[in-house]
Amino acid sequence: MPRELLLQVTPEIAANKLLLKDYLSKQIKVSLKEIQHISILKRSIDARQKAIKINLKVLIYLQAEPFQETKIELPGYKDVSSAQEVIVVGAGPAGLFAALQLIESGLKPIVIERGKDVRGRRRDLKAINVDHLVNEDSNYCFGEGGAGTYSDGKLYTRSKKRGDVTRILELLVAFGASEDILIEAHPHIGTNKLPKIIEDIRNKIIEFGGQVLFDTRVTDILIKNNEVEGIVTQSGDKILANKLILATGHSARDIFELLDKKKIFIEAKPFALGVRAEHSQQLIDSIQYSCDYRGEHLPPAPYSIVKQVNGRGMYSFCMCPGGVIAPCATSPGEVVTNGWSPSKRDQVTANSGIVIELKLEDFKPFAKFGALAGMEFQKSIEQKAWHLAGQTQKVPAQRMLDFTQNKVSANIPKTSYVPGTASVEMGEVFPGFLSQILREGFKEFGKSMHGYLTNEAILHAPESRTSSPVRIPRDPLTYEHLQIKGLYPCGEGAGYAGGIISAAIDGEKCALMIAESLKYS
Repeated sequence: MPRELLLQVTPEIAANKLLLKDYLSKQIKVSLKEIQHISILKRSIDARQKAIKINLKVLIYLQAEPFQETKIELPGYKDVSSAQEVIVVGAGPAGLFAALQLIESGLKPIVIERGKDVRGRRRDLKAINVDHLVNEDSNYCFGEGGAGTYSDGKLYTRSKKRGDVTRILELLVAFGASEDILIEAHPHIGTNKLPKIIEDIRNKIIEFGGQVLFDTRVTDILIKNNEVEGIVTQSGDKILANKLILATGHSARDIFELLDKKKIFIEAKPFALGVRAEHSQQLIDSIQYSCDYRGEHLPPAPYSIVKQVNGRGMYSFCMCPGGVIAPCATSPGEVVTNGWSPSKRDQVTANSGIVIELKLEDFKPFAKFGALAGMEFQKSIEQKAWHLAGQTQKVPAQRMLDFTQNKVSANIPKTSYVPGTASVEMGEVFPGFLSQILREGFKEFGKSMHGYLTNEAILHAPESRTSSPVRIPRDPLTYEHLQIKGLYPCGEGAGYAGGIISAAIDGEKCALMIAESLKYS
């Protein structure tokens, strides 16, 4: 039987197969020749001490033990071109993985995406970065692959109870992702590599009889006697089916407004909001690794920090080592920030959302909007930031220490945010209670991470699309909307996921629930 070992080694040993093999031969007291193969099952970094270690979980095969390389393959999909149709609105991770699961279950998905295909989106991303032009249907949030495709591709999730994380990771590997995502504690594909994987998923959906429609925005949901009959597109075309997975993401405000207008039950949901902070990656490395130079065997350091400030949680969100800040507005007249990293995480800056948990009571000034109160609160801050920064895609910015001292920064150095920045006192962007919590919170962050609170760090505002401001209620057992039969709210936009993996899991679950319901219909 192969031996499973848990061990701590230096970064140099972890990065070199020969050194690792030599180390293990001494640990288990066998010669190098006796070790046939070493499988690394899990890998993580322990940076709690000055001497940084790599935690490894390995499986060691000796010469006498059978070992065979295994290749992760896709399920045995069959042609569904003549099968019962299910409409999937949205081609983000929830929608795409729902479509794959529908095919696996013998059903035909019709995926409807308001934005462009993953390659076509690039022109619109250039337009928002360079020309400050926002395409409401094609941007960092909308288009094939969803918000995660061009805003990092992080695969880490704490939502292990939601479903089979390993299955989603293995599917991604089968579609071309590195097998490293199966072993890393914080797996990450990278914005530069994810588009090809997304493209391959779409091609597989089409190959086995599914449909994928781009540049097709849903403007109405056809309902009769509280049952779904289909949808209407912006061109007036009708697509009919009595099962609909609504996987439109956290920024599809027009869908929330449509549901509210049609009196389909939705409710306001708390979310988190704040700023995106940018430091030099070298500074974050020095704080996290307690060294002046991290060396060639350690990756750019991430950080994760949580504080309670005035009864509110303030925490880092979507931290991007070796990454950049991107403009993520979805409509003209607003600015929104997010962050992403390429697969190598080789940029000189690090950024993270630093956000504060909101409560439903915070939305009281927008109570007249009912279930859309949180959305309007969110929108008001994005629009105010747009006005304060000069009514382009520039964003309000301030040096971190200046912000804690209520001082307008005399100048803002060039940051990774391509459209540019405008020096603004952040207190003008946010309601007073939020500004105060942020100020106190950054002081607390500085106590925990010595060197973090510095005027070399630049705050960009706002980081406002952390999750959906609306929940679309569904039955916890069937995943069907509480009011409308055949409607399956899904993923981040419906309030049931928080990232690529959890959204993909939720998409699969909705598809499985539909397949199960059709067995008895």
